Amino acid sequence: SNHKNCGDDCPVEKVSWNDCQEFIRKLNGMVSGGNFRLPTEAEWEYGCRAGTTGPYAGDLDAMGWYDKNSGSKTHGVGQKKPNAWGLYDMHGNVWEWCEDWCGDYPSGSVTDPTGPSSGYYRVLRGGSWGNNAWFCRSAIRYEYDPGYRIGDNGFRLAALP
Repeated sequence: SNHKNCGDDCPVEKVSWNDCQEFIRKLNGMVSGGNFRLPTEAEWEYGCRAGTTGPYAGDLDAMGWYDKNSGSKTHGVGQKKPNAWGLYDMHGNVWEWCEDWCGDYPSGSVTDPTGPSSGYYRVLRGGSWGNNAWFCRSAIRYEYDPGYRIGDNGFRLAALP
């Protein structure tokens, strides 16, 4: 594990999509009115972009840990510059699981879409400390078996108001 490098501020990593669901189930049972879940892929990208349309929400070196600046390790959260909406670490550091099954994007214009109703793989977004810049773009998507615990896979929560 690369956790020893960043102390108590490490992002969660080496978690499967299924692990995330179990954590969320327990969290929602402990928090009054708990409405936590993983973000949909569309929500994740919307949050990552923060109104931008380019490959990144700003300067990648200033905003994210990736292969050129990470020293091949995970870093504590919030050390880099946030995006325009105050979200940290959307580019790099650890991949982030999304709620959706992976599938083709819907055709035409859609508002707040969700992924297909079933599938084999769940979506991850954002890239990690071990990836090159291309994998850390706002639009990049990756897919993995929901039961796999891979080294640099983590998550962030969404909450319904």
